[in-house]
Amino acid sequence: MKHVKFDQPISVFIGFGSSREIESIIDAYDILIEWHGIRDLDHSGAIEVCRKALHGERTGKDAREAFQWFAFNKGILAEDAYSHAAQALRSNAA
Repeated sequence: MKHVKFDQPISVFIGFGSSREIESIIDAYDILIEWHGIRDLDHSGAIEVCRKALHGERTGKDAREAFQWFAFNKGILAEDAYSHAAQALRSNAA
């Protein structure tokens, strides 16, 4: 198995406002395996790409992109979540 670091980490929320920096394929794979949300095509696709990347059949870049797509679609990317929270606060204050 390869332990490939991403060229740039992906910051995601993992629960109750705490974030985690996903720095490698194995970090992404761990989050995906432990996922308690809906297991859909984005989830299974990201797992498959990460699994293949760990075995050298896909690249670290492929795994990062698949995980980032999954995180974006689930709304757990930290930068996007902060943006959505701020927007919701502005809407509720109006």
